[in-house]
Amino acid sequence: MRTALRESPGVARLAIVRFAGQFGDGMFQAALSGAILFNPERETDPLAIAAGFAVLLLPYSLIGPYAGALLDRWDRRAVLLLANLLRVGLILAAAAVLAAGVDETPLLLLALATVGVSRFVAAGVSAALPRVLAQHWLVAMNSVLATVSSGFAGAGAGAAVVVIGVVGAGDAGSAIAVACSAVGSVIGAALAVGFRPHVLGPGSPGTPIGRPGAIDNAVLDAAAGGSRAAAVGSAPDRGALRAIAGGLSTAAGAVWRAPEVTTAMVGIGAHRVVFGANTLIMVLVLREPAEGDPVGGGLIGFGVAIAASATGMLVAAALAPWVIPRFGRTRSVLAGLVAAVFVQLTLVMPTALAVSDEASRRAHLLLLAGAFLFGLAGQLIKLTGDAAMQIDIDDTRRGQVFALQDTVFNIAFVLSIVVTALVIPENGRSAGIVLIGAAGYALAIMVVVLNSRRAGRTP
Repeated sequence: MRTALRESPGVARLAIVRFAGQFGDGMFQAALSGAILFNPERETDPLAIAAGFAVLLLPYSLIGPYAGALLDRWDRRAVLLLANLLRVGLILAAAAVLAAGVDETPLLLLALATVGVSRFVAAGVSAALPRVLAQHWLVAMNSVLATVSSGFAGAGAGAAVVVIGVVGAGDAGSAIAVACSAVGSVIGAALAVGFRPHVLGPGSPGTPIGRPGAIDNAVLDAAAGGSRAAAVGSAPDRGALRAIAGGLSTAAGAVWRAPEVTTAMVGIGAHRVVFGANTLIMVLVLREPAEGDPVGGGLIGFGVAIAASATGMLVAAALAPWVIPRFGRTRSVLAGLVAAVFVQLTLVMPTALAVSDEASRRAHLLLLAGAFLFGLAGQLIKLTGDAAMQIDIDDTRRGQVFALQDTVFNIAFVLSIVVTALVIPENGRSAGIVLIGAAGYALAIMVVVLNSRRAGRTP
């Protein structure tokens, strides 16, 4: 880490932008959970919970391809700055609406905009990282960033729980916690100003990565009076509009032409679908814990489960720099998927089969162990995908691919929750849903194996 920072001083600033954003995201989302999912002043059923996830993620998913196209045409430094400033305004507006006791529709509309901007910032940071860091550091640095980012997100969520615990679990406490989450975006905006214009990309087609500190091609074009800088720095022309409109298909084509990126996308997608169903199960089960349950209930119990998942992500981040180079990207994805099948059948299934308080208490403990292992397996797959996208995708398409990932997988996550909400009992116990999740992971394993044969034929 010290060597990478010494060689690439811009990495530290970019990393802190991500850390501050993760802290704010963790605090904002935990505060929203307190306001919507576990608020005694508001009633929620499975469909209401699914609706909350839908309005938070689906609208951004519909505009994600356009955001990706802009990340690959506009100065990413300016995008990070403006997005953080916009997020501050949206957070304060959401806090005001929540404190006023307004019904959920305006609150969720503001929340979906806030989370959408946060995703935009996250995609921008990931796309910009290869512009300030040598290629051979990417896998290790992704692991370091994921490790520390998870810690900051957990700290933000913990801060929100503390605020709500001190002030109260109603609208007032949640509103104060939401407002406090704006501090992350304030820090991110202040740090984004410190980057030179265009240093975070995008570059021209074929621009090599792994040359931190090199002058961006956009800067050279600007000095020569070229048209590239005009396209990046001015209002979009018809070419830019066409690029925006075709962002989804362009990114999909780039993913297909890179077989190992395709493999990672399949793995991440399968995990997001099953994770959506498991998230709804966890909310419903932990909302009403058994008597004497050591996990606890409500927002506290849900926070414990999230902490277990985050811990698994930390372990995965520590293992990834050792696992991915030795096993390869395809085998790393397969290892994560095989582990997920095991977890689904052995640690999630007992929750669906528990009929007594004693069985429920044991099942809840197993669910926490499952959350830890799901965090480990899912993060290993995600880090494999990040490395594949940063190395195999050209800089002019990288932002679109990261935005495509967010778009498709947010849609899959939300649809999974919605479909599950239509059939799951209000106590969250359904063996059929757990088995379908295991089958989804098994299908992804088959697709990855078939795709690996295509990768073997690709030069």
